[in-house]
Amino acid sequence: MSEKAFRYRKENRPTVFEKMQGKSRKAAHLFPKSGASFPHSPQRRSRILPLLLLAAFLFSAKAVAQGVTVEARLDSFQIYIGQQTKLRIQVSSPADRKISFPLFPDTLVRGVEMVGNVEYDTLHLDEGKVQQITGTYTITSFDSALYSLPPFPVLVSGTKYQTNPLVLKVYTVPVDTSKPDQFFPLRPLMQAPFAWDDWAHLVGLSLLMLVLLAAASYCFLRYKDNAPIIRKIKRKPSLPPHQEALQEIEEVKQEKLHETGGEEKEYYTKLTDILRTYIHRRFGFNALEMTSSEIISRLMQEEGENGAAFEELKSLFQTADLVKFAKWMPELNENDYNLICAVEFINKTKQEIPPAPEPEPVEVQIERKRSLRARIFLLSIVSLSSLGAISILLYVLHELQLLML
Repeated sequence: MSEKAFRYRKENRPTVFEKMQGKSRKAAHLFPKSGASFPHSPQRRSRILPLLLLAAFLFSAKAVAQGVTVEARLDSFQIYIGQQTKLRIQVSSPADRKISFPLFPDTLVRGVEMVGNVEYDTLHLDEGKVQQITGTYTITSFDSALYSLPPFPVLVSGTKYQTNPLVLKVYTVPVDTSKPDQFFPLRPLMQAPFAWDDWAHLVGLSLLMLVLLAAASYCFLRYKDNAPIIRKIKRKPSLPPHQEALQEIEEVKQEKLHETGGEEKEYYTKLTDILRTYIHRRFGFNALEMTSSEIISRLMQEEGENGAAFEELKSLFQTADLVKFAKWMPELNENDYNLICAVEFINKTKQEIPPAPEPEPVEVQIERKRSLRARIFLLSIVSLSSLGAISILLYVLHELQLLML
């Protein structure tokens, strides 16, 4: 461009003020003077401001109502082949929302595998208004490569959200290529530590098997001998009251407590107990819980014809009370006399009862029926115990084989 032309453009260039006037003229054409105003006039601004406030309120209300954040992260972005790392998907939302985490099959993406099940951890924030749930996935890989983990979908009350994408780098095990001919021997076998939890149930089942075998052997011997499973002990028929009392007095006499100094209290205690038991069985009232005077009064009311015997019994009880409670020491001949009085009282008041005949044929039939039932019962116990012991033995052997592998 020549110097003359440049000077002409500089002299005829419009000033800044002239440019502003030109713009004002264009605005005047766009907005006529009849009731029109410039967009930034106070009247126009008073109309637009409420609309802007309403739009800002609606936008902020929508953001708070949604209030959902979804984030995915890896504990380690770099692992070796066969190592494991954690993929954590964290979702924050209002407490009333229902969150559904993605469920992956055995493979997360091609080359990245899942290990185990997902674990969830819930945390409540802002006084329980916000919930933060983290789903933890354990992943691994057996091929060295750079893997791209795409965004994962998370449903929050039916609304689908996407996590951020991730990258996982898997390295191979470093190999020393400078020594390709160097080989290392196999490592020795490691002995697993003893764990009682692995053997406790086997020991318990083995003890149960021994119990079943013992029960089966015992019942089989009883079945073979044709004997009942439980031995029945037949009690001897009870003696009449006077015979039993005389036998017990004879035993006291053989102990010779009345001839030993210092044993008078034990002697009279046994003698009066024998008489009280005899009176209870013979006359039918509870003489064991009555005093000596009450016993004598009751006997005098029921058996008045044996008054002399009752008087001797009264003297015996009085002497026994003095010895037991007042520590009185009677003479030796007095002890013998009281023993004779007790025997005479029993002989004078005894009552003979003829024994009833026993129904022998009925007892024989009952024993035969019981024997047949017992044999069937014994055979059933032997069979069930043997079957249970064999089942337990097979199970224990199977478990031992698995533990030894």
